[in-house]
Amino acid sequence: MSALHETLAELVSIHSVTGNEGRLCTAIAKRMLPIWTMQSVTRIGNALVVGQQTGRPLITLFGHLDTVPVQDNGEPQIVDGRMLGVGTADMKSGLAVMVHLLEDDAVRTGPYDVVGVFYDKEEGPADQNGLENVLDKAPWLLESEFAIVLEPTDLNIELGCNGVMNAEILFEGKAAHSARPWLGENAVTKAGAWLAEMHERAPAPVDIDGLEYREVFSVTKAEGGIANNVLPAQMRINLNYRFPPIYTLDEAEARLREVADKADQVVITDRAPAGVVVEDNPHLDRLVAIAGAERQAKQAWTDVARLSGRGIPAINYGPGDPALAHQAAESVELANVDRAFDVLREYLIDGQEDSSAELASLLGESDEDQS
Repeated sequence: MSALHETLAELVSIHSVTGNEGRLCTAIAKRMLPIWTMQSVTRIGNALVVGQQTGRPLITLFGHLDTVPVQDNGEPQIVDGRMLGVGTADMKSGLAVMVHLLEDDAVRTGPYDVVGVFYDKEEGPADQNGLENVLDKAPWLLESEFAIVLEPTDLNIELGCNGVMNAEILFEGKAAHSARPWLGENAVTKAGAWLAEMHERAPAPVDIDGLEYREVFSVTKAEGGIANNVLPAQMRINLNYRFPPIYTLDEAEARLREVADKADQVVITDRAPAGVVVEDNPHLDRLVAIAGAERQAKQAWTDVARLSGRGIPAINYGPGDPALAHQAAESVELANVDRAFDVLREYLIDGQEDSSAELASLLGESDEDQS
């Protein structure tokens, strides 16, 4: 295995299910400290900021440490050029790339102040996400000219992201003996017609500057009843809503409530805004040119939304395949990991050449004007 692949295997073998990121955070900190000064490695809870401002343009790399629970896939394995294991796609392959970029002398001494942010609790509720605390405790990160979130994109450059909202949808009935159902009202079957509508509801495409997002309503949990011989008095359903970057949180909530208008009660339990689509940004244009990648819409929610909400132009670019995220058979193509590292390394070290060429061009024009 290459050093990069060995790093990925090490990260996968350190389990870091949401809320248990401490060991992984410590392991990365120990690896960074011999290379960076104490002042350049800052631990904030179970999050880590590696790098500092020195006056060069600030470029930030972001990756979450946590994974979904292990599904008999806790140990890394390599099969047919792929590494299997929990978090390989989402997003320890991105973390491995970050680690090696931050260890690279050419990146560290290049034209940018490159800072890596490893943070916790991304896979849990939005209001517990560890990145919010990092941005509060290290506000200088908001001066970043460009941010790259190494979420799984299969090497595509994915712009913006859908917002996400969860709501508890309640249908109320009346309990009764199941032998005499006419004395009550069955909350489960009362919800049936609405559930059937949701089953048939198709994703709605939304075009933003040629990028296709999909507005999606999904029923993800349902619970009702207390005993086999008791008519259920309540049916509780979780409705998960993914909304495109054309809606604010309040507009998205209004749309969700309209979709759930047949319910007796709708309680919003979690919500996070959509991410801004970056436009007319020279950093993005240069990354697209180096990667030779397509610009696509980000269908899932990522912390591009949190960063763009703080005024940082941010995009998603990473080696993992989003279609494999959270699966028991989660894996990443190792060639993708290598490619992501090579692309980002070139992007982070060649800005000086661009600046020199631009300066020479300007000086040439100035001499010509004077002649």
